Amino acid sequence: MTPVPGPKDDPRPAGPVPGAVLFARYAYPPNALGYCGPGDPDGLLGAATRGGDLRELRSLAPQFEGAWPYLQLIAAATGVDDPLDARVVAAYWLGSPLLERIPAALLLSSLDQRFGRRAREDFASIASAVLAGGTPHHSFHVFAIYPWLGLLRRGMEGAPLEVMDRCRIRPGQVVAISGERAVVRSRGLTFRGGRLLIGEEKLEEVSWSQEGMALSGRLEPGDSVSLHWDWICDRLSPDGERRLTQVTRRNLRAVNSLARPGPAVACGA
Repeated sequence: MTPVPGPKDDPRPAGPVPGAVLFARYAYPPNALGYCGPGDPDGLLGAATRGGDLRELRSLAPQFEGAWPYLQLIAAATGVDDPLDARVVAAYWLGSPLLERIPAALLLSSLDQRFGRRAREDFASIASAVLAGGTPHHSFHVFAIYPWLGLLRRGMEGAPLEVMDRCRIRPGQVVAISGERAVVRSRGLTFRGGRLLIGEEKLEEVSWSQEGMALSGRLEPGDSVSLHWDWICDRLSPDGERRLTQVTRRNLRAVNSLARPGPAVACGA
């Protein structure tokens, strides 16, 4: 694939991104696959890429039953009135100092209400991951919750390790662009000694646009970006990439510290 520049016209409005739009950028990829949220992914994509009706996005966000309670938790614990405040949304998807202000007891209580009955005896492992330093970033949901709810063995296409890798928000660098697809250099998940780790660099081909609508705006080779499933969601600043990497590694350490890490159990590693 020959590196070529992306389109120069960015349809997104300039200035700060509203939290509802930021949420939609990261919520769209799994919604398009039918994994979570309402049944109108095309409408969500349009609203996320062209600055659609914020009232519509606000009505859609609570229908994402996986993410929405985390936004509520982060907002309530940090004194932010709006779960769709951009600071709250960024904390959940990308990481933020806001997460340091959330007591483990509060996170435990929220998770117990949501998953205690469903996880049954396995909830002890979820609780232990919180006490080991887990924090309510999306990666915690992927590494510490998914394995014990059976979501990696049914309902999602692909092997458990592949599902976790693509479901997490991961940083990458654009290598080449061709039409509405891009080749991105990223680092995938791997197992070593029964522990889930960030592995070696690899190239993956993903979508960055659909019928001219791009979550990230225009892109060029060399851009640092965030990925969710098989989509580029946004461009990343150096600070954003650092925060995302740090919070992902933190939640990996928390999960890997357990005698029976959920990812290893789900993958048979």
